[in-house]
Amino acid sequence: MTFSLVLMGLTIHVLVWEKLPDWGTWFTKLVERLPAPLAYLYSAWHCPYCFGFWIALALQLLTGVYTLPELAALTETFGLAGTIMAMSLDALVTALLIMVGSLALKALALPAIKGFELTQTFKAGMSQAQSTQEQQHDNA
Repeated sequence: MTFSLVLMGLTIHVLVWEKLPDWGTWFTKLVERLPAPLAYLYSAWHCPYCFGFWIALALQLLTGVYTLPELAALTETFGLAGTIMAMSLDALVTALLIMVGSLALKALALPAIKGFELTQTFKAGMSQAQSTQEQQHDNA
């Protein structure tokens, strides 16, 4: 099993659906100007599993890499039908792994964000306490 397609697909998913919309208004305006069918695909493929299937097929065609290289043997056995079966099955597996990766990233992000916020609150409180203490010392 190789994770190249999974990592590429997950990276593209995070970039397109979680990062680009937050990098100013240009990306949102671009999506709003898409033709209706493409705008629908953008909203429908927000799901990591749905997106993962289609990006896996596209990346397979571009790179020739499979998540499960053993499926390539179906081509030798069944010809073109084997290639279609192999690519479809591999895309399903890749999509599942992309979805699991997306869920794992979200599960890790919440405690990390909460920890960062608590650290910032603690530092701000310490800074404020130090300032108050210095003012009291200056007044004495």
